[in-house]
Amino acid sequence: MERARQENPPWRGKSSAPRRLLSGRESTLLVTMNVEHEINLLVEEIRRLGTKNPDGTLSVKFGVLFADEKCANLFEALVGTLKAAKRRKIVNYPGELLLQGVHDNVDILLLQD
Repeated sequence: MERARQENPPWRGKSSAPRRLLSGRESTLLVTMNVEHEINLLVEEIRRLGTKNPDGTLSVKFGVLFADEKCANLFEALVGTLKAAKRRKIVNYPGELLLQGVHDNVDILLLQD
């Protein structure tokens, strides 16, 4: 028995290719790739907004990063991206969680250049 074909809703566009669900491994890979991409963007923004320290490392204040319009448009969850970068030892900052206003003067240090 042939399954009835549903018409594509207008928001799907003209593609009639069948869609399939991603396996757990595929979805994990996509999420990991997205996080890696966000971390790379974060490193670029730290390079753009940061200042060189006497020891040659780059750092930026959390408030500067948070208030920057380009960063606000790039990062849906800046704090989450910072946490992921810290877990991967790409950046470092004191504490676990940074909050706007409270932690505006906290330095975010770029560990990998």
